[in-house]
Amino acid sequence: MLTMFASSAMAEQDMNGHKPPNSAGSGVFYEIYINSFYDSNGDGHGDLKGITQKLDYLNDGNPRSGKDLQVSGLWLMPLNPSPSYHKYDVTDYYQVDPQYGNLNDFRTLTKEAKRKGVKVIIDLVINHSSSEHPWFKEASANPQSKYHDYYVWADENTNLDEKGSWGQQVWHKNPNGEGYFYGTFWSGMPDLNFDNPKVRKEMIKVGKYWLQQGADGFRLDAAMHIFKGQTKDGADKNITWWNEFRSEMEKINPNVYLAGEVWDKPETIAPYYESLHSLFNFDLGGTILNSVKNGRDQGIATFSEKTLKLYKSYNKAALDAPFLSNHDQTRVMSELGGDVRKAKLAASILLTLPGQPFLYYGEEIGMKGEKPDEYLREPMRWYKGEGLGQTKWEEPKYNKGEVSVEAQLRDNDSLLESYRTLIRLREEHEALRSDSLEPIQAGSASVTAYERSSGKETLYVYHNLSGEPVTIQMKDRDKEKRKVVFSTSKDAKVRKETVTIPAYSSLITQEDRKS
Repeated sequence: MLTMFASSAMAEQDMNGHKPPNSAGSGVFYEIYINSFYDSNGDGHGDLKGITQKLDYLNDGNPRSGKDLQVSGLWLMPLNPSPSYHKYDVTDYYQVDPQYGNLNDFRTLTKEAKRKGVKVIIDLVINHSSSEHPWFKEASANPQSKYHDYYVWADENTNLDEKGSWGQQVWHKNPNGEGYFYGTFWSGMPDLNFDNPKVRKEMIKVGKYWLQQGADGFRLDAAMHIFKGQTKDGADKNITWWNEFRSEMEKINPNVYLAGEVWDKPETIAPYYESLHSLFNFDLGGTILNSVKNGRDQGIATFSEKTLKLYKSYNKAALDAPFLSNHDQTRVMSELGGDVRKAKLAASILLTLPGQPFLYYGEEIGMKGEKPDEYLREPMRWYKGEGLGQTKWEEPKYNKGEVSVEAQLRDNDSLLESYRTLIRLREEHEALRSDSLEPIQAGSASVTAYERSSGKETLYVYHNLSGEPVTIQMKDRDKEKRKVVFSTSKDAKVRKETVTIPAYSSLITQEDRKS
């Protein structure tokens, strides 16, 4: 029987006195680019009402139905008014872009999601505004404006050739007057000046406002770029800011969930756990995909164990956020050359590791996509052809109907069915939701294996990354009588001292206490 659950790792406070949110660790989050998901009014664009209409696909509120993905949370990419299709440059922090609907539509979505046990977090883009935001328009035209110091300015005496962390231009000519302004990403996204206490106060107000509208938390865009420069001083100021932000959000919702984007090496990511609940583990996703793609384990379990220990050295309640791809990266199926067997295997690995896993919309049906970014965010494929709710904002390049929800619902061996099964498996077993992870030395470069434990059970997880069956010897301590808990292949074999894992398959065993 499938059961609802709470994480076993949520009991203790962190070093700053914050309590972890009770939403954390409770399942799988699903990232949605609203424009592409589902169109409720026939204008070709996805919208908030469309997501509400499709909640039963994501989670129908009945863990026994087997007819939904059973995700526990939604991450909505930016929904504020913006001049850009992606909406990562905001012109009004207190409204919904009319293309997506209105505030009432958002409130309805969060209310209906909560009724089904689903959390909703939204992208909070506060490192920068749009250059078309009224604040910037006034600030750039009038140095005496109260909004001038909302941004970072310079004159000709500044090193205007300064480059950002990936070699980009960061100083841009003021389009409406004298001087230059700082913009980490491009001239259409001027950075806000968080050294100004009025800016910090305003952004705390923004966060509280959206919690009051029904949001359960935020995905914090560009969390490492809030303060200019990536020196230790800059990082320390970022972390101090996010700690202040979290404390203020907890006054509105003590269980608020904050997941930060810090796209860097683990050593840079780790200190942000002093302030945030989760941070996206970019390198782990890359390690999983490279291992699956090449058929050889590149240290998946060891890397996961090492980074988790590092993160918990900063915060015992740290909750890793593993994922395979997101809106900025080549989609999984494109990375894996369209091989459904490998896509299923990557999903099995992701969903049997510790943390709060995140899926990108369409990943569960094997949508493809490569840069430029528009083609990473193509319309969700509900049907092979046209159909009610199918979005049309963009002519797809990679997803023209070869895969669809409609087709995979009829196929018990589909990638979609694999995701449904794996998410429910994770819910059934406390060990798969725990923080415990111990690598198992499988003795084969083609196998990644690890032990997952809780107070109630110990599971032994094996993944064969190769196209050939692999038989491995169990270690002495692992030789107790085993039973198969889960296998993606009927040909898996568990004997007294060996385990045989078929090609591109996963196997989970546990001690058979009846023997």
